[in-house]
Amino acid sequence: MKFSLARRATAEFLGTGFLVAAVVGSGVMGERLAAGNAAIALLANTLATCAALGVLILVLRPISGAHFNPVVSLAGAFQSGLSWKDAALYVLAQFGGGIAGTACANLMFALPAVSISRHARTGPAIWFSEFIATFGLLLVIRLCAEFSPESLPFAVAAFIASAYWFTASTSFANPAVALARTLSDTFAGIRPEDVPAFVAAEVAGGFSAVFVSEWMRSRSAGTRNET
Repeated sequence: MKFSLARRATAEFLGTGFLVAAVVGSGVMGERLAAGNAAIALLANTLATCAALGVLILVLRPISGAHFNPVVSLAGAFQSGLSWKDAALYVLAQFGGGIAGTACANLMFALPAVSISRHARTGPAIWFSEFIATFGLLLVIRLCAEFSPESLPFAVAAFIASAYWFTASTSFANPAVALARTLSDTFAGIRPEDVPAFVAAEVAGGFSAVFVSEWMRSRSAGTRNET
C-alpha cells in the first residue's frame, strides 16, 4: 500500500519524536536513579532507546520506511529509492520530531521544555566514533534490507545497543538526534557548538556505507549469476 506523503512525513515526525523522547527521557531517569554510577545510567539509556527504536521501526516501517534519520533519507534519495522532494520533507519532519521529542521528555521530568546543553562532546576520537557508528548503521540497514528485511528492526536496534558501548560518542549516528539533544541540559545532551562536527562525521560515514554496501551487493549479485 502506498501512503500519502503527508502520512509518511507524519510517521517520520512521530517516530523521530518518540525515539528522541526515549533517548532523553531514559537518560534523565537513568541519571536520577543511578546514584552517580555513569555505567548504570548509560545501560538504562541504552536499553530504553534500543527497545523504543525496534518497536518504532516495526510499527512505522510499513508507512514511511521508518528512517527517523536524515542520513538514511538522503541516502535513499541518492540511490533513487526516494524522490528528493519526499526526502526533503522527511528530513524536515525528522528534525521537527526530534525537537518535539526533546521538549516532551524535558517536560515529563519537570524540566524546562528547552534548556541548552553544556555537555561537551568533541575531539578527533569522538568524531571518528560518529563516522564509524553511522557507517555501521547504514551498512546494517542497507544489507539487512536487501538480504533479510524481516530482521531489520531487530538488527538496527541491536547494532545501536552495541554502538552505545563500543564508540566513544555513545553513537548518536543521526543529525536530527544530535540537534535535538542540544536542547536538553541533561545526561543525553550535547553542546550546540559540538554538533556541526558530529553531523559532518555522520554524513561522511553514512555515504561511505552507501558506496561500500552497493559494491558488496553488486559483487553478491555477480556471484549468484556465476553460480
